[in-house]
Parts: sequence; structure tokens; C-alpha cells
Amino acid sequence: MTSYDRALARIDDAHRDDSNTITIADTTIPYELHYAQKMTFYLERLNPSASELLRLAIRAQHLRRWEVPRSSYPATKIGYHSWRAGQQRRQADLVKEICVESGYGEEEADRVAALVRKTGLKAGDPDTQTLEDVACLVFLDDHFDKFEKDLDDEEKTIDILRKTWGKMSPAGREEALKIQLSERAKTLVQKALAR
Repeated sequence: MTSYDRALARIDDAHRDDSNTITIADTTIPYELHYAQKMTFYLERLNPSASELLRLAIRAQHLRRWEVPRSSYPATKIGYHSWRAGQQRRQADLVKEICVESGYGEEEADRVAALVRKTGLKAGDPDTQTLEDVACLVFLDDHFDKFEKDLDDEEKTIDILRKTWGKMSPAGREEALKIQLSERAKTLVQKALAR
């Protein structure tokens, strides 16, 4: 096995530890494994020739996320941002360790960790932008309907859609327009993009 194969297997083994599940086409799998597979699916759509390091970062985006539930932080905007930033640091540390133990050098492992933390996003790093695009696509495809129902506030939902759209590159936006959304989601997206 290559370093990549070992690291990918260890990441997926960690995802299999998630006790939260999802059933798709009569098959039940750990939720975080499903999420990781969905991330890889959209990476293939955006950049089929992506580097190993980006592929690992994409796959590890929510590494062991369930271990620190959102409810362990205050139910405020600051609480959410603190939780998310803490998760990014934690997930970056976990995947760096996996990469080193799988045979990658320190510099390569640091690169995967930096991608998971999204440290190059504001600097225009193309791999970090791809990761951001993929995360936004998975949100729209896999989470948006439940999110919108739980939020139950059309104006806030439209604002979040506008912010999500603003985070994406032109290629990510183009891919987003291909997603088969529910009728409600399509209506909200149209309203968000019209503003």
C-alpha cells in the first residue's frame, strides 16, 4: 500500500466509528463516512486530477466531528464560530497525525492540515478554494433541506444562501446550479440570487 492508500483507509476507518447513521437505497452507513464520500464525489466533479494531499483533506474535512457536538458550545453565533474553528483545528491535527503515521513527510502532512483548516482561503490558494467549493456543494445537496426546515426563517435562509454563494468560485457555482434541489430549495436559491 502507498502512503495515500494507508492514510485514506485510516481516515475512512475513523469515519466508520460514527454511531450516527444514514440510510440510502436500503443501505445504512455511518453518517461521516457518507459525508466524506459525498465530498469526494464533488471533488471528482470539480477537479478529477486533484493531488493526493487535496484528496486526503477533502476526505478528512469532518474527521471525528461527532465527538465534539455542536450542542457542547453556546447556541449563539459566537458559539457556532468557536465550535467550527475548534473543529477545524482538531480535525487538522488528527489528519496530520494520520498522514505522518501513514508515511508522509512533515511538510506534506502540514499541507493537508492547512487545507483542512482552510488557512489559504483568503490568500487565494486554489486547493483551499476547491475544498470550500466542495463543502458548499455538499451542504446544498445533502443538508440544505433539513437545515432550512430547522431554521424556519426565510430571510435568514436566503442570507445564508447568499453567503454560501459568495464563498464559491465560478466553477463551484456552475456545479451548484446542476444539483437537483427540492422545489422549496429552488425557490429560495432563486430569491437569494436575485438580490
